Amino acid sequence: MATVLIPIPSTDFDPTETAVPWAILRSIGHALVFSTPDGKMGQADARMLTGKGLGILAPMLIANANGRIAYDAMQKSWAFQHPIPYRDIDADNYRALLLPGGHAPGMKPYLESEMLQSKVADFFASKKPVAAICHGVLLAARSRAASGKSVLFGKRTTALTRRMEMAAWFLTRAWLGNYYRTYPKAVETEVGEALANKKDFIRGPMSIMRDSPANPDAGFTVLDGNYLSARWPGDAHRFAIELEKLL
Repeated sequence: MATVLIPIPSTDFDPTETAVPWAILRSIGHALVFSTPDGKMGQADARMLTGKGLGILAPMLIANANGRIAYDAMQKSWAFQHPIPYRDIDADNYRALLLPGGHAPGMKPYLESEMLQSKVADFFASKKPVAAICHGVLLAARSRAASGKSVLFGKRTTALTRRMEMAAWFLTRAWLGNYYRTYPKAVETEVGEALANKKDFIRGPMSIMRDSPANPDAGFTVLDGNYLSARWPGDAHRFAIELEKLL
């Protein structure tokens, strides 16, 4: 069985995008190791778990039952409670890298960490499987290969689409402001700028239904060699199953 590294920020990561892959890979027998900026246990975006502040949109926007159950189990696990700091990441110690997403402000130290970006580049250089979902793709796009170009340059990828990001922001901006806009530039836009060709960004079908253990094909992923990407929490089950195939 393989050992998979999952870096996360100290706060505000998406619970579904982290916990569903953790649960699926762990159930098969793979070992999961978490990493945070300071080696202290992380905390998911509470709003995605409780729906607080989302009003009548909460049932549509929060983590569904599959995500919440997986997160509850994950946060009780020894691995989640004992992460390593980013500085101790060594790509040689792991079979694969999994980059979850999230959109709330606490994601910025994760997305902007030059140290973490260098570690991500090490995984790509080693040709090991790397799986990124939602804003996790943005972290990959910001990571630079030895050439100075993004590690995603020359690869096909998906990520949180501009349409999905703007829809969530537009529906909630009146009372949540820019909660759903991590940066002024959309994820799709910045990721697209890092690619060799903007056509290498694959949006996939419009999705409002989330995938599930019984229906993983409702999710959408893009595979390019050993690099796997997905768009949002609704792709998490398929994302995890496709990563397991790479392992």
